Amino acid sequence: MDMLQNLALAGGLSWASGLRLYATVFIAGLLGRLGYVHLPEGLSLLTDTWVLVTSGVLALGEFVADKVPAFDSVWDAIHTFVRVPAGALLAWGVFRDSGAGAQFAAALLGGAMASGTHLAKTGGRALINTSPEPFSNWGASAGEDISWLGGMYLMWAHPAVFLVLLGIFVLFLLWLVPKIVRGLRALARRLRGERVSRA
Repeated sequence: MDMLQNLALAGGLSWASGLRLYATVFIAGLLGRLGYVHLPEGLSLLTDTWVLVTSGVLALGEFVADKVPAFDSVWDAIHTFVRVPAGALLAWGVFRDSGAGAQFAAALLGGAMASGTHLAKTGGRALINTSPEPFSNWGASAGEDISWLGGMYLMWAHPAVFLVLLGIFVLFLLWLVPKIVRGLRALARRLRGERVSRA
């Protein structure tokens, strides 16, 4: 695999892990197992039968959990401790044969990418869940599914296009994340005020 494809694969898998970790592992492993895509040696374990079965079952559970308002935020909060290190490990695996320095740098950037995507998803969903109707939640979930599918396709089929879009997404994150953090702080203050008034 050339450097462009490796960069797209590392960035794409890390980005996708912040949205749909288990589906990302399952689809990448399945496509590699069937020979539709070439996975670097460091990611060959994704094609293992046990990895495919486990990630497939968890992907189904994640798909259902993501469509349930409020529970999706609980699921996302728990998976803060799973998505971020998994994103780092996937990027690390892409560059396994590129030397320790490149591999460590890829892991750092992969973890940062997964963190940003996960924070945007988790914070956005927490704010959306303050709405009493479920439709905004379902719309956000469907939008994430479509973005994830499109990203996974471009990552392999058009790596240069994907990397350009990923760069735009990073700039968007730099603008969005501070707004989400402010919104979550305002939500926390409001909830504390409601508890105090009830007491």
